[in-house]
Amino acid sequence: MEDREGSRKRKRAGRCRRKTDNNPSHLNKQISEAHPANVPQPKQDSSKLKTSHKASKTLSFLDKMKARLAGGHFRMLNEKLYTCTGKEALEYFKEEPELFDMYHAGYQEQMSHWPELPVNIIIKWLKDHGSSLVVADFGCGDARLAKNVKNKVFSFDLVSNDPSVVACDMSNTSLDSESIDVAVFCLSLMGTNFSSYLQEAYRVLKPGGWLLIAEVKSRFDPTSGGADPNNFTKAICELGFSSVSKDFANKMFILFYFKKKVSFFKGCTLDSYIDFVCR
Repeated sequence: MEDREGSRKRKRAGRCRRKTDNNPSHLNKQISEAHPANVPQPKQDSSKLKTSHKASKTLSFLDKMKARLAGGHFRMLNEKLYTCTGKEALEYFKEEPELFDMYHAGYQEQMSHWPELPVNIIIKWLKDHGSSLVVADFGCGDARLAKNVKNKVFSFDLVSNDPSVVACDMSNTSLDSESIDVAVFCLSLMGTNFSSYLQEAYRVLKPGGWLLIAEVKSRFDPTSGGADPNNFTKAICELGFSSVSKDFANKMFILFYFKKKVSFFKGCTLDSYIDFVCR
């Protein structure tokens, strides 16, 4: 009797095991538990995460502070260049040439935010007008103009580590009179005596030679204390130039195009000559 009862229990147990082993949901559970996606991952040290985040924030803060300091130095040096003569600026940077490097680093940072650079427009203009034109680049900076055209370019600035750039007071260059076809001032009319730079440009330009000036647009906004572009043009013409065109298309800068008036005899310009013969 007991053997028969035991046999029945063993048979029921076997049937239960077979049902369990063939249960798809049970197999799926086993497979899902063995899947790598469900393997417990090692926990990251929260203190390391906090330290990393803190270091990142510190670096970001330092970068911002460096940028502010660099911007502050640039504005200070920019102010200096606008409020002293070219000769004084030359002496200032000769004593501390690293300040000039600092100024140009700040300048490049400022230019990196401009959608278009005036020097690139001047480069295109020169390429369109031919490589035979001899150019004087007054306040050349990193000499980008000379490096991007086939023309013969004389590059001038206050200080430079570039051997192709002549460091000088731009009101007194070593160029021969009437030896240049194009004089360029690209964002470089700075200093209390910048008119003497333009007089030097007049001296070295051939009769009929080009004077190209690019300047920050805000300097020519009379409503905010800037110069009147028409008065500026008139003043340049009084130095012996004629206005060819003005380009106001860019929101950041203005381009002025002038030509040196042709003299028929000493002290006489084309305009005065025509006026003389028409009397």
